[in-house]
Amino acid sequence: MSVLKDRFALVTGGSRGIGRAIAELFAKVGATVFICGRKQYALDQVVQDNAMLPGRLIPIQCNVTRLEELEAMVDTIHREVGALDVLVNNAATNLVSGYALDLGEAEFDRAVETNLKSVYRLTRLVAPEMCKRGSGSIINIAAVAGIKPEPVNLLYSMTKAAVIMMTKCYALELAPRGVRVNAIAPGLVQTEMSGYIWKDEHRLAEHLRLQPVRHLGQPEEVAEIALMLASERASFVTGQTFIVDGGLLLA
Repeated sequence: MSVLKDRFALVTGGSRGIGRAIAELFAKVGATVFICGRKQYALDQVVQDNAMLPGRLIPIQCNVTRLEELEAMVDTIHREVGALDVLVNNAATNLVSGYALDLGEAEFDRAVETNLKSVYRLTRLVAPEMCKRGSGSIINIAAVAGIKPEPVNLLYSMTKAAVIMMTKCYALELAPRGVRVNAIAPGLVQTEMSGYIWKDEHRLAEHLRLQPVRHLGQPEEVAEIALMLASERASFVTGQTFIVDGGLLLA
């Protein structure tokens, strides 16, 4: 299978969780995938674990909250391969939680810098070259919390809702220039960031009781949607948010 053979992709937060699953699946179908994250050793481990895939994984250490590092990363990629075919804005944080009236500006700024501003900045850095070539796919990882607010989690819900609207706005403007922009909104998926729920038997049981599909979501299940959106299979799809939550929002 070579759906993305000879294509070039960038996946942020590619050393673990959903980002890693997307990067690995893209490489399995022939893509060259740049993976970025803050920890070089974690990125190197992903590359080592997937050395035999048909595609290639290339690690780039980068903190997505720092504009100068984003600019340097994109400049390097453009020099090496030209315009990217696929950008996956996946890096995010959900560590800043608490009652809305207890949150301060420092927490607000941190959530916005990581979850929202990085998506805005990277799209501005990557999309112009895609537009010049007349093709490209941008995939933003949102969350169901951006559709239905998550209790005691104003900042995560707020920033993910903004990512969904940003996706629609970019899609409207970039589609005539050949670039599609879509979002994926996962529910509870077994990643390190959501461990406080699925590692607690009682919390997990309560969650699954409300979720029509009675199993804990896996990163690979989200990656399959990303692969579809990255490929020509989704050539008539833009501005959409694909909910991957086991039916949770139906409950």
